[in-house]
Amino acid sequence: MKEALYFGETEISKAIKLLGRYRKKAVVLAGGTDLVPQINYYKLKPEVLVYIGKLGLDYIRERNRKVVIGATTSMARIAASKLVARKAAALAEAARQAGTSAIRTAATIGGNLANASPAADLATPLLAMDAELSLRSDRGKRTVPLKDFFTGPGQTVLRPGELIVEISIPPVKGKTVFLKLGRRKAMTLSVVNVAVRLEMGGKKCKDARIAMGSVAPTPLRCLRAEELLKGNAPEEALFARCSAAAMAACNPVDDQRGTAWYRRQAGTALVAKALAQAAGLPEK
Repeated sequence: MKEALYFGETEISKAIKLLGRYRKKAVVLAGGTDLVPQINYYKLKPEVLVYIGKLGLDYIRERNRKVVIGATTSMARIAASKLVARKAAALAEAARQAGTSAIRTAATIGGNLANASPAADLATPLLAMDAELSLRSDRGKRTVPLKDFFTGPGQTVLRPGELIVEISIPPVKGKTVFLKLGRRKAMTLSVVNVAVRLEMGGKKCKDARIAMGSVAPTPLRCLRAEELLKGNAPEEALFARCSAAAMAACNPVDDQRGTAWYRRQAGTALVAKALAQAAGLPEK
């Protein structure tokens, strides 16, 4: 087998130039928690590896009231960030529940999104908070809303030679909640994960977001369920209707972690629970 070319640039402009030169032949390496196992099991045989861990993209900042996170920022750093906990609580919680301590230390937010797993834990809270991705290539820069980023399992709108540079989260209005169900209580991939955001206006819901993972080919927003919430007072019956509408937007499958039937049952309960927590209602 032909050995892969390896580049470990320290300047983003040089890394972008390399990605532009090799395009489809180039594979981006950051934490490697998804990529390295694929290489070890011969599922992927990259011709060119471009390591981006030294490009200075490991940061969490507040800029123009937005929380901005560099693409190579680890899940562990996100989980420990006081800024993220204060401004984007559901993302901090998702990062805390993502895999083992070793995985969280290595895995990056950019890799979690670029890998485009339907079960990506960080995707759902970011969807619920209307996050955007800053992308860069030798052809220029562009910004893509995360809701438009995923196109299928393992597939995104990233073009050959294009790199996720950072993720930005606009000011979050209301309370956010992330919940996850796996086959174990910890260190496991999601059977279902849910993130919600509720903004209240008095005693009624002013705005809402509901995002789900591991129940469709991509992490997704449940738009119909969100509309049911707006203008209504939070109550158990409303949340039951919203949960049903959310699952109607999904297309779960059977796999080694759970059946489609189980995902529907669990997802319905998890959405209702997340909504109740976001609304501050007592759990039964």
